[in-house]
Amino acid sequence: MVYTIVVHLRAKPGKENIAKVHAKLNEASAIYSKDKETISWFVMQSVHDPQDFTIVERYENEGSQKYHLENPYWKTFDPFVVPLLEKPMDLRRFEELTPVEGEDTLLK
Repeated sequence: MVYTIVVHLRAKPGKENIAKVHAKLNEASAIYSKDKETISWFVMQSVHDPQDFTIVERYENEGSQKYHLENPYWKTFDPFVVPLLEKPMDLRRFEELTPVEGEDTLLK
């Protein structure tokens, strides 16, 4: 089952803060996408509010995130990004849904 982490970030106001978060997230995606057992590591910016960003991290399983946390880049990410944020990151963990036998009969 695919293990997914979704992180919402809100940059402090100002073009410079937004640009720094934008650049760091793109850099992080390029690095973390190569980690073992990482399916994808996407970064997005809101089309309505440029201060709002989202990271979607998809791993083969929950244990796979250990490779992400062991990546030396991890130690540089938070110290750079956190001071640029208006509020703490909102991190949520999910397991992607897979069909359950007999589930389709519930919709009839």
